[in-house]
Amino acid sequence: MSSKNTRIAKNSLSLYLRMLITMGVSLYTARVVLQTLGVSDYGLNTVVGGVVTMFSFLSGTMASATQRFLNYEQGTENGNSLRKVFSTSLYIHYLIALVVLVLAETAGLWFLNTRLNIPEGRMVAANWVYQFSILSFVLTVINVPYNAAIIANERMTAFAYISIIDVILKLLIVYLLQLFMMDKLILYGFLTFCVTFVVRMAVRWYARRNFGECKVGVSKDDTFFKKMLGFSGWTMLSSISVVLRNQGIAVVLNMFFGTVVNAAQGISNQINTVVTTFARNFTQAVNPQIVKQYAAGDLTGMKKLLVTSVKMSFFLILLISLPIFIEAPFILKLWLGEVPEHTVLFVRLVMVKALIESYANPVATAQSATGNVRNYHITLSIIGLLNLPISYFMLTIGYEPESTLVVAILLSALISFIRVSFLRKSIGFKFRDFLVGVLVPSLVVILLAIPLPGYLYYTIPTNLVNFIIKVLCACTTVLTAVYLVGLSKQERNFINNIVVKKILGKRKK
Repeated sequence: MSSKNTRIAKNSLSLYLRMLITMGVSLYTARVVLQTLGVSDYGLNTVVGGVVTMFSFLSGTMASATQRFLNYEQGTENGNSLRKVFSTSLYIHYLIALVVLVLAETAGLWFLNTRLNIPEGRMVAANWVYQFSILSFVLTVINVPYNAAIIANERMTAFAYISIIDVILKLLIVYLLQLFMMDKLILYGFLTFCVTFVVRMAVRWYARRNFGECKVGVSKDDTFFKKMLGFSGWTMLSSISVVLRNQGIAVVLNMFFGTVVNAAQGISNQINTVVTTFARNFTQAVNPQIVKQYAAGDLTGMKKLLVTSVKMSFFLILLISLPIFIEAPFILKLWLGEVPEHTVLFVRLVMVKALIESYANPVATAQSATGNVRNYHITLSIIGLLNLPISYFMLTIGYEPESTLVVAILLSALISFIRVSFLRKSIGFKFRDFLVGVLVPSLVVILLAIPLPGYLYYTIPTNLVNFIIKVLCACTTVLTAVYLVGLSKQERNFINNIVVKKILGKRKK
């Protein structure tokens, strides 16, 4: 078990290194891109890309199935089955890429040109961006099995190295946008596609070089083909639900309010990606172990790891989301210069939603490991699909665009409890264990962490020095509350031992 914990810690560290690099560059490039494109074109790029991403329910479905089957076969240590799973997943993803291409160039193209609220004179640019988005998406789809193989083999350091390539190329995009005198939106779409191509090829090269199962060609094993499609058939419902909750809402907002609100949504989504990645880096390192422990029959160890990973996901998101929630106006002004209307409230609501959904990833991984996903996905999908019609109704009767996020938050809270209830049937995970081990510590940490930073926000004038002080205060109160009441005694001892070893190690040197 100690070697597994060590592997999780090392993988988490590698992923956080990757996150820090990409987060810094992403925040810088987003500011420059917004200033270069303007608010309207920035929002146009967001909503056009969202049309393509609406087809992600196909790729997202098979991505989770591929990850689950690769993780499971890694746990059983059956090399022959592992190769069959990988080659079959390649076959399936090439089929998905072809289907997406056909749908995007027919139904998607029609929707773009007839239904979206595109500013006058920008339809040509929108179509160029759309084509580049399709190509980028197709490349991402056929690359899914290679990403899954890296995660299943727990080589998270690879992502850190590949991120360096991604960072350099994104900085190059910013430079080239300033250099060439042509339509900036079209140029941005083309350069983004080029970055996607290089990064995806780097992932493919690494996986084929280091993992034997990735050296096989595209083929179809009938047994695994049926199993994977059977598994993904139910997860597709959840994927459709997620797509409609995200990209579907972007389209609805565009129809009611235009591209300026899409810009606000795009900025809030980018911040949400940074925040959720902060926790996902940890869960991405833990998730393979959850599946492998189930495959090995160690349900006790699996449930302990599940409680820890769910709780830590919440605390990690709280650590970064609390200062962003409190200081959103100053952060956005400092970051973007020009802050689109609605952005501040969008960001704050997204932070609340991220906290509620922090439980989702580990719990979904545990449920997927069992293979019993039919009723799970049907139930969650029905609830999730309510988001779009309810939001549409709210906007129709005159509510502000932020109302769509309020609806999403309430539905996410309901879904979080339902997720846990399914684990009781599948692995014997009692709701009392979730209440005592996760929910109560999380609520107590929030109650202890919020008062002091909130008081400082309303009493101290906002400037750069005071902003730094308030952020440090928020982070300190979260970390202190987590250590004192959020962690179990065993978890505190584990952290204490790590700190002691580090201190003694330095003294010996």
